Amino acid sequence: MRLNENTVLLGKKVALVPYTSDHVPRYHEWMMSEELRHLTASELLTLEQEYEMQCSWCEDEDKCTFIVLDAAKWQAQPRPPEESCMVGDVNLFLTDLEDPTLGEIEVMIAEPSCRGQGLGTEASLLMMSYGVTKLGLTKFEAKIGQENEPSIRMFQKLHFKQVAVSNVFQEVTLRLAVSEAERQWLLEQTSHMEEKPYRVGLAEPVTGTLCEQNWNYPLPRPDNCTGD
Repeated sequence: MRLNENTVLLGKKVALVPYTSDHVPRYHEWMMSEELRHLTASELLTLEQEYEMQCSWCEDEDKCTFIVLDAAKWQAQPRPPEESCMVGDVNLFLTDLEDPTLGEIEVMIAEPSCRGQGLGTEASLLMMSYGVTKLGLTKFEAKIGQENEPSIRMFQKLHFKQVAVSNVFQEVTLRLAVSEAERQWLLEQTSHMEEKPYRVGLAEPVTGTLCEQNWNYPLPRPDNCTGD
């Protein structure tokens, strides 16, 4: 989504940054895991297909994607390569044409050593706060595999309520309606969040997407990565 292509959301434990081509190789390594593909209902893609997917995601208006970084590593001096700070991703899907105030949230902490530390919780809170304040969302939905009990418990702690179970897809659906009380709670939980530019000095509006600006790998550039 172009809205967040130059946005960093910095929390205490995680930093959310736009998904650029620099992140694709590490992301592709993660998705070679059959377990992660099963938990995220994802297909196995080639590296070139992952580059094409990244390009489409930075253009699509119905998806908002951030890569989740370990904030402590990312802010260390000298700053390490961003790829070495990656721990997962968080997404909002705005695909309900009848209700533009509904966003489906999905979070993945892909690094096994980083799970169980509250990184997914903070990443979700930062993304939800962004969705409420920048995208005008008033409802969130999460669809989670029935066996993924840690994720179900995490969203329940974020005040989501289970509203449906699908035995066909083996998943549960949880929802959160953002009342004024829930909005105030969410903003309180993310009062520490800092919003910063990802590329300092990047002009607005940009003349090319970060997908175009960061293409620096020796793979054939997909034809559909041309911007509008």
